[in-house]
Amino acid sequence: MITAYHNLQLISDGSIARSKAVLVDGTQIVNIIDETAIPQDANKIDLSGAFLAPGLIDLQIYGSGGKLFAGTPEVAALERMEDDLLSQGTIGFFATIGTNNDDIVEKGIETAKTYRATCKGNFLGVHLEGPFLNPIKKGAHPEKFIKKATLELVQKWIEQADGVITMMTIAPELQDAEVVDYLNDHGVILSSGHSNATYQQGKTFLNNPIKAVTHLFNAMPQMHHREPGYIPAIFEERPYTSVVADGVHVDFAMIRLAKRELGDKLFLITDAVTAATEGTYQHRFEKDRYVMPDGTLSGSCLTMLKAVQNCVEHVGINLAEAINMASLYPAQLASLTKKGKIEAGYDADMIVFDENFEVQGTVFKGDYLTK
Repeated sequence: MITAYHNLQLISDGSIARSKAVLVDGTQIVNIIDETAIPQDANKIDLSGAFLAPGLIDLQIYGSGGKLFAGTPEVAALERMEDDLLSQGTIGFFATIGTNNDDIVEKGIETAKTYRATCKGNFLGVHLEGPFLNPIKKGAHPEKFIKKATLELVQKWIEQADGVITMMTIAPELQDAEVVDYLNDHGVILSSGHSNATYQQGKTFLNNPIKAVTHLFNAMPQMHHREPGYIPAIFEERPYTSVVADGVHVDFAMIRLAKRELGDKLFLITDAVTAATEGTYQHRFEKDRYVMPDGTLSGSCLTMLKAVQNCVEHVGINLAEAINMASLYPAQLASLTKKGKIEAGYDADMIVFDENFEVQGTVFKGDYLTK
């Protein structure tokens, strides 16, 4: 049976439309029509004037609800993330593992492979943020585990992963070309992060083959009028670039600058963590942020919709474009060709929220999941 979502404000591809209905058959969007043309035999779902937007996609999140996958890679942590994120309108995510010992990384890979067979479907793979970083820009990553990549270790992890490693944050300036080429050839999205690259170095590897940059402004050299550093290279080469839009990791004025420079290549991540008292990453919540035991700023407490709200209310980005930053652009980077828009032929994965940015429900694989 066709399901018709109506009485809504439709957000897709940079615009907001009213008096429209979205028709869904099974797991696919089949048509966008005027409300007056809804088939009589359709199952009608009245959204009471709420916004209907493409489901959100988070390419960097560490854990949720007291389960830190990055610290204790277990199936329960992935289950918790899937459930929590679906309730928040996030229909796709990369579970992230930070710099750690090889045993934890390999346990995370095995856990992800196991869970992939039974997951609900919004778990899309693993993002390794480290350990192949630059210790000069380590941030909250423990220096004792940071190292240069070897082809032998990278091959071992990629073969073990069987495709579950989808993204990797590295410091490209420290890695051998054979390692970078191997990862790129095996379909891993390569992102530059925790890097101390110069302007000249960035000009050589951005988009060739480093397709992305991890959490702009954080853990990278800052701009200077006589030593421009890495950021101007990012602005000029315009790779897909993530930002943590919480006003803590990055001031909103700097996000406004980045949006002017990067346009449709700037996308949102949460980089979210959860409280933890065990393992390498013992995140503690203080006021409006998570910190490590020594006080170092760590991950955020964002949701993707909160990041969208911040972009609208504090950065001055219009709502439809802020949704693109949380859905279409990460979908494009991750080659999720049927997500990020509400159009015929796209997956029926959508978020429903009100004018106060409160989630009312999630449409996932064609099913309407209400709160």
